[in-house]
Amino acid sequence: MALRLRGCLVGAIVAGGLCVLVVAALLAVLPWGGEPSVPAASPSSTPPQTQDATEVVEENRLDERRMELTIRSRALDATTKVRLLLPRGWESRRDWPALWLLHGGLDDHTSWTARTDVAALTENSGLMVVMPDGGRCGSYSDWWNGGDGGPPRWETYHLKELMPLLRSRYRAGGERAVAGYSMGGQGAMLYAAKGAFKAAASFSGAVHILRPGVPQAVMAGTTVGCFGTDWKRVWGDPERQRAVWRAHNPYDQAGKLKGVRLYVAAGEGDLVEDLANRAAREFAGRLGELGIPVRTHFHQGRHDHASWQRELHRAYPMLTEAIGVR
Repeated sequence: MALRLRGCLVGAIVAGGLCVLVVAALLAVLPWGGEPSVPAASPSSTPPQTQDATEVVEENRLDERRMELTIRSRALDATTKVRLLLPRGWESRRDWPALWLLHGGLDDHTSWTARTDVAALTENSGLMVVMPDGGRCGSYSDWWNGGDGGPPRWETYHLKELMPLLRSRYRAGGERAVAGYSMGGQGAMLYAAKGAFKAAASFSGAVHILRPGVPQAVMAGTTVGCFGTDWKRVWGDPERQRAVWRAHNPYDQAGKLKGVRLYVAAGEGDLVEDLANRAAREFAGRLGELGIPVRTHFHQGRHDHASWQRELHRAYPMLTEAIGVR
């Protein structure tokens, strides 16, 4: 139960009001999981600032493949982390194809390596895996903040600060695919709609945030996930700022996914996943109306990392083929 719920709170955006009431009631008593502690290597000397004032303040090699960066971001007005899985022979070239993996609500940049076998899956792939922090309830969005904008600006950080930094300093190339679970499934489709990725996969994703009852889920999810935060900071009021909500709704942005290789999956097996399943079906239906091909997998499975690991394995050949990795 704890594993299922921890990965999905902002993914409860797809779940409707009843789900969030269940999640909110349980969050107060659920223990927090986490990745086993790893003795960190000594950080390298502080690298110089990049031109856009994004600064790497710490760089740790955790083991042969895992590198963790601490980054000071202007878009976030804060420091944040990103974990990389480096390909073998990383220093031999400067244009490695990259697979971005986005986490769900209440999780962080360690979740994919801590709870799935992504390291083993990609061990001999010739692929860089990028796992950025997206905030406990960041929604992979530049927050509306009452119309004033300003931090946190997660989309700006990921696409305009981190992405160029990885290309200029960490040998990432321009061929990219993205996948995410729950809140990260929403992020994967939104970022692909911006033209930044050649393939995108959503596992139990928040791919239709304007379904009836969902704004109430946003309210509860943001309030619990980022305690004390006004939920309207994210996208405003769903009626008064309807255009802002639509701009962050994969269902409404589906037309911009033409030409992107797409994979959409969701299961049936618990309340959260059943509701995510309905949202995914509506999203896939919208893509079909627009004549945009999408591979779908609707299955028996819970809203948890075991399901997302299986879906990553299913989507992986499509994601890697789209970026020239075979």
